[in-house]
Amino acid sequence: MSQFASLFSADPAPPADNCHLEQASPYSILLVDDEVNVLKALRRVFHHENYKIYSATGATEALQLLNEHAVEILISDYKMPGMTGAELLLEVKRKYPDTIRIMLTGHADTSAVMAAIQEGAVYKFILKPWNDDDLRVSVGLALEQHELKKKNKSLEKQNKEKTNEISMLSKLAVSNRSQLAILLQKRSLLNEKQLQEIYKHGQQNKEPVLNYILKKGWVQEKRIRKILSKELLIEEVNLEEIKIDPAVLALISRRVCEQQKVLPIDQKQRRLTLVMADPMDTGLVDELQFSLGLDIQVVMADTVAFKKKFAELFADGEMDFKELETLVGGEDPFGGIEVVIEEEDDISIEDLLSATDEPPAIRLLNAIVLESVRLGASDIHIQPRSKHVVVRFRIDGVLQDKIHIPLQMLMPLVSRVKIMAELDIAERRRPQDGRITVKTPLKIIDIRISTLPTINGEKVVMRLLDRNSSVFDLKELGLSELDQIKVSNVVSRPQGIILTTGPTGSGKTTTLYSLLQKYATPEKNYVTIEDPVEYYMDMAGQVLIREKIGLDFASVLRAILRQDPDVILLGEIRDFETAEVAFHAALTGHMVYSTLHTNSTIDSIVRLTDLGLKPYIIAAAIGAVIAQRLVRKICPICREEIQIERQELHKLGPLFVNKTLNTYQGKGCMECHQSGYKGRAGIYEILVPDEKIRSFIAREASSEELLSMAKEQGLSTLIEDARNKVHEGLTTVDEVLRVLGPQVVI
Repeated sequence: MSQFASLFSADPAPPADNCHLEQASPYSILLVDDEVNVLKALRRVFHHENYKIYSATGATEALQLLNEHAVEILISDYKMPGMTGAELLLEVKRKYPDTIRIMLTGHADTSAVMAAIQEGAVYKFILKPWNDDDLRVSVGLALEQHELKKKNKSLEKQNKEKTNEISMLSKLAVSNRSQLAILLQKRSLLNEKQLQEIYKHGQQNKEPVLNYILKKGWVQEKRIRKILSKELLIEEVNLEEIKIDPAVLALISRRVCEQQKVLPIDQKQRRLTLVMADPMDTGLVDELQFSLGLDIQVVMADTVAFKKKFAELFADGEMDFKELETLVGGEDPFGGIEVVIEEEDDISIEDLLSATDEPPAIRLLNAIVLESVRLGASDIHIQPRSKHVVVRFRIDGVLQDKIHIPLQMLMPLVSRVKIMAELDIAERRRPQDGRITVKTPLKIIDIRISTLPTINGEKVVMRLLDRNSSVFDLKELGLSELDQIKVSNVVSRPQGIILTTGPTGSGKTTTLYSLLQKYATPEKNYVTIEDPVEYYMDMAGQVLIREKIGLDFASVLRAILRQDPDVILLGEIRDFETAEVAFHAALTGHMVYSTLHTNSTIDSIVRLTDLGLKPYIIAAAIGAVIAQRLVRKICPICREEIQIERQELHKLGPLFVNKTLNTYQGKGCMECHQSGYKGRAGIYEILVPDEKIRSFIAREASSEELLSMAKEQGLSTLIEDARNKVHEGLTTVDEVLRVLGPQVVI
């Protein structure tokens, strides 16, 4: 049983002053929250545990308590006046790194604390409302980690005490087999007596041969260098000009470098460049090559240069050998080197296949898909991290962490997804794309799958498309009455092109289908070209793009023009070829709907020009451009009016500051899962060019001129529409900032 079992006992702990048991004094927990009721609730969670509880109502008070008392666990709320919980935990990490830090936050704050988690300030974050048992277990596990850290520090201290013994082993590990003395004796620079003295001294003292020769003054070092360079073609380097990577330097211990006058200066793949004062010491080269597992390329430098370089690299006063830096012990010398390892190459296809048949993998994937459908998610992210795999759902356009699963479940789970999508399960180094259709008890879902190799394993993203989802009415999309009239006039025309534009996931295709279905009549022939098909429409002939077999947008569009279409919905204009066919179709009696990836209506005109279309063709064919974004709607059940700080409104420009503005937020309820939001609506910028704007487009006017002219003709921009929706209580200022960003450059 864990040594922390006593911490979960229902019996109250005796006072610390009167405790004579062997058990250590109680662990301390600091609770930080600006709401007194929350602090009381947290105290009740640990009421029966053997902990010493401190509490603070703000970051300043918490830091003062930490300065006065040793605390093992800190549990802090995120939203607090002044310093936020994330900022507090970063400060605690800096000042008190041994204190384990836990964050409490609501669903709406998840994305805000992710930066703190990535910086290592948060050990774990727990969503509000918390589960009492989960919180107690989390604290118990955190304390076990705290104890492990203490043990590791103790072991490090014991290792340092063994340094002298390791240093002795290091001396014994290096044998002198230098051929330098023999070379000099053959050149008549040393006599037989000197040669015998050198070897006798080397066996007794383990001192390098070159050191002893120079100490005796028998041969000048410059002459030795000249012989080695000229006759043995050994390159001499200038150590003063060489900058050594600390990770490379760590390959050989400081003790050996000092003793043997060697320095590792560079590593490329499996080859290490080693500077030696005595490059003929083959024994040392063999020892290092065997210990490091690297091929060694030897170059040389004089001993004076070595002394200067050592003083530069090890500038910490006197030599201190109480470190684990030897070749025969201590830390792994490759610890600081980036080593590329081909992971899991030995896993056979049979193992991968059998792994997917394990009930946990099947049940887990089914549970993930069912939960995502129940919550109305548009995307599923299966993302491996260093210690676990996190499953994230994109709900109303915002990613939320929902499930944490063990890292060992990643491979069976990914293999299961690949088999269902008919992908290559043995290919784990390249991205793959596929599709599957899933029938759940609730509905039939088409899933578009993308895999991506990351450093932690394969990441999988699944886009969910409800085959039976109904097309929204224009009012449900968020179009105002005036915008509906504008669009209706354009759709009623027999020809032209209507473009929706915006980033991925901004609802462009949804808007096009709403327009298509609202004004659809049996007298017309409707055809759609998509990748993938997002909505099913019985009245239309729908074509799915398959680029792998050459069925791309341009080729299908050409074929469709021979099918006598009246209305064409083109999933996306990606290149000049597709744009050219689409615009010529719009000029020859067809109504074309399509999407484009730009930020605004004016940017769409510029983008079409960049694709290579003639300005006069754009001016003649364009019927309307609809720029849009999606914002989360305030939950109508728990909506309440609030006051927003003027500083926040200033970020969105004068439209939000200079006019009377009513602002609202969702308090959070069961209906919206405590998030304050339910559903999404669009904010729009609709450009319907008149003759003046068409003339500006035809003569390639600048985007500034086009925008100015469009505003004169009554263009309402995205930020203006967003302001109206905030005033109406449809969305919040925070949502507008999230989607559109600050509008004022400071």
